[in-house]
Amino acid sequence: MIVYQCKDSLESIFTAVFNAYEEHRDHNDTRISLDDEYYLFAEYVPVETDIEKAAKVIRTLKRRFGEEDYLSICHALSSPEPDKAQAVYQTIVKGLKGKVRPGHLLDNLADNDCNRTFVLARAAGREMSHLYGFLRFQEVKNGILYAKIGPKNNLMTFLMPHFADRFPMENFVIYDDNRGIFGIHPAGREWYLACGSENDLEEEMLAVSESEQQIQGLFRHFCKSIAIQERENKKLQQNMLPLRFQEYMLEFDNN
Repeated sequence: MIVYQCKDSLESIFTAVFNAYEEHRDHNDTRISLDDEYYLFAEYVPVETDIEKAAKVIRTLKRRFGEEDYLSICHALSSPEPDKAQAVYQTIVKGLKGKVRPGHLLDNLADNDCNRTFVLARAAGREMSHLYGFLRFQEVKNGILYAKIGPKNNLMTFLMPHFADRFPMENFVIYDDNRGIFGIHPAGREWYLACGSENDLEEEMLAVSESEQQIQGLFRHFCKSIAIQERENKKLQQNMLPLRFQEYMLEFDNN
């Protein structure tokens, strides 16, 4: 057995897929691993990320399966689950072997690998849709809009285009608290990602402006005034709005 050991990134995983084809590996006896799995008598091959190889795989996926299936694969690879790389790899192998029409790569849910890729992609897509509505920006003292999130999946590269399209002329920052990733959008320019921690930021980046404090106070008062205490249903609320989102929402901040 050949085991390609990758970093947890789309580029690294796609590099491993490219290498498996370039080196004519037996796909039934090849794995792509993100952790320290140990297989008896296996040959371990460390993968050095190659952007050009990853780009070739991306072009092939888009050409053979279409943009929709390519996006589903990317969603699946944003998952924190360690088996995602192997599931996506085998899904690609089976798709390239058969005559799969664009948009139908994940239709074969009877296949374990396709099913797993579908489940991972669906979970990431649902969380992303939730964040479109649950993410809360607040204006800090220097006029920048700042938002903090803690998603299960690594969704920053999908969230930034959405909000950059909605607020093209705003300076805003989205911070992934679970991964230490900043999504930065300068007004009227392209967005980019940066690694770091909130501890590295200046005080002005975290202190809300006076007008923001007033608006937040009014918004909390509005949420409280429309609530019907006799009809309060915490269980239903948590079903519709899980606790992991509430932690980052102004409506649930008691300060």
